Amino acid sequence: MYSTLMVYLEPHRDNTHLLAATRDLAERSGAAVIGVSAGRQFYLGYAVRGVSGDIFELDRQEIQRSMAAAESGFRAALEQPGRHVEWHAIVTSSPPIGQLASQVRSADLVITGAERGGTSGVDAGDLVMRAGRPVLVVPAGIDRLTARNVLVAWKDAPEARRAISDGLVFLKTAGRVQVVEIADAEGIAEARRSVEDVVQWLKRHGIEAEGKAVPETGDHALQLAAIAEEEGADLIIAGAYGHSRFHEWVLGGVTSDLLLRSRVPTLLSH
Repeated sequence: MYSTLMVYLEPHRDNTHLLAATRDLAERSGAAVIGVSAGRQFYLGYAVRGVSGDIFELDRQEIQRSMAAAESGFRAALEQPGRHVEWHAIVTSSPPIGQLASQVRSADLVITGAERGGTSGVDAGDLVMRAGRPVLVVPAGIDRLTARNVLVAWKDAPEARRAISDGLVFLKTAGRVQVVEIADAEGIAEARRSVEDVVQWLKRHGIEAEGKAVPETGDHALQLAAIAEEEGADLIIAGAYGHSRFHEWVLGGVTSDLLLRSRVPTLLSH
């Protein structure tokens, strides 16, 4: 199992479900837990007429309060005898995603909510693309990662290969594993061969899996979500596809929709 978990807590938001899911996973794996939150300070590098210094001080105090509240909630949920926990608060006047991504070097798995561009300026999609670690996205209302019925959203690409390797921890303890690729009419035969290769690879890891290639019917994210619901999946494992444009991380449509619309926890790797 993972030895160190990191959970990102968005300030000014109810993170109860994230903390519960993190606690559940930490108890099952005996993992250490690092809690992180980020606050972006209001800052101007030059004097602005009519802008009082009190505004900056009030902003600083509010960030301190939100960081203290996030830390208190984290420690109340995760601290217990024998478990190593750490707390890191990131306060900066620049976008905090760079500092947050550097913190991830200490963890095996990052746990976060599905928020896009929260009050801190941290976007879940940015975190997925820049972490260099698997990121478990937990939708609101989910407070436990069962991972008994796992759906692997396969695509013969580096991101999917990395994701399925990162997800072996969950796949080895699952009761049912399905590898599914959605393909157009021209690619369906190759998709079947690709899925079968993955099923055999998993078998050599001691994992019995089912595999299937399904014809596309339109929006891949909606189709994948429908398959997950129909099959009763409680975890989706998928590659995160995207690219860098003008130093902004842009997610592919399927990945973005999984973050925003999935009601199932999703393990994403890039």
